[in-house]
Amino acid sequence: MPDPIGGPTPAFDLPRRLVAEALGTAILVATVVGSGIMAQNLTGDTALALLANTLATGAILVVLITILGPISGAHFNPAVSLVFALKRELPAREAAFYCVLQIIGGIAGTVLAHAMFGLPLLQASARLRTGGPQWLSEVVAAFGLMTVILAGLRFRTPAIPWLVGLYITAAYWFTASTSFANPAVAIARSLTDTFSGIRPADLPGFIIAEFVGALLALALIGWLLRPATGGFAQTSKGVS
Repeated sequence: MPDPIGGPTPAFDLPRRLVAEALGTAILVATVVGSGIMAQNLTGDTALALLANTLATGAILVVLITILGPISGAHFNPAVSLVFALKRELPAREAAFYCVLQIIGGIAGTVLAHAMFGLPLLQASARLRTGGPQWLSEVVAAFGLMTVILAGLRFRTPAIPWLVGLYITAAYWFTASTSFANPAVAIARSLTDTFSGIRPADLPGFIIAEFVGALLALALIGWLLRPATGGFAQTSKGVS
């Protein structure tokens, strides 16, 4: 079976993989935005609303990666696609198409969420999310997400849907930014003036931080997971 998150899968041609990326990102964003709207409608308690938003997002990630991962790799995230392009596991041209379809899918997800709740289909968010702590949080969020994916592929590939879902569930609460960790999702969330929104003016800082975090993970975790060579590896092998 192909990896849940990874490079292209030969069993599916590029058009079908692109549709899977757009569909998955659309459903992910519809869940993030829609659960935020629902939570906001049901409670005035911000912590409870965030908890509802968190659980819905983590759960849908497990589902989407499980069902769409074997088709496209289930990136749903331009930062993830960039990392696999740099690893030469996804051709640069295909990675560019992935990113475009992820952004289109994310915007469609926002429109869908608004339509389901009877709101204007596109809005400019007024929710302030900027400053050093927020940007650092996004570096940490994207670094952790990419670390989970790369280490999961190395050690526990079948568990990746759960690893990613659980990581994002946790990162919602330990980062000041509530862990966007995804440029396509950030763009889509700038078009909703609801609980999960972000001002369009704040997007550049978030997007740069997310790419920085993903690239840091590629560099550090790529080194960390590289098989040992030399005396220690040989000695360990001999002892076992």
